[in-house]
Amino acid sequence: MILVAGPYRSGTNDDPKLIKANVDHMQAVALQLYRRGHLPVLGEWFALPLIEIAGSKRIGDDIFNEIFHPISVQLINKCDAVLRIGGPSAGADEMVAQAEKKGKLVFRDQQEIPAVLSTN
Repeated sequence: MILVAGPYRSGTNDDPKLIKANVDHMQAVALQLYRRGHLPVLGEWFALPLIEIAGSKRIGDDIFNEIFHPISVQLINKCDAVLRIGGPSAGADEMVAQAEKKGKLVFRDQQEIPAVLSTN
């Protein structure tokens, strides 16, 4: 299982269209990893539904901050590796630092990640 870590809010000024573009990019990379035999995950897939149900009113409010990055840090414990993609992002850099601290593999180019044979 590989956590795809890239910019979410960075460089967007919280513009929903730009944030969506960042998520779309991470998801496109996740699909490529899946097609190469890996189980990709994004912290956003876990955090955003919880943030919504918890009653967050806007990106960066207390509820958002309570859940968004902490859930990705927890997710790293379940992952074998982190793939850092995209441009500048304090949050993605935090995921890399946490992964390294926990002794997880960190990739900075998806071409570094070998394809695996399906065991299905």
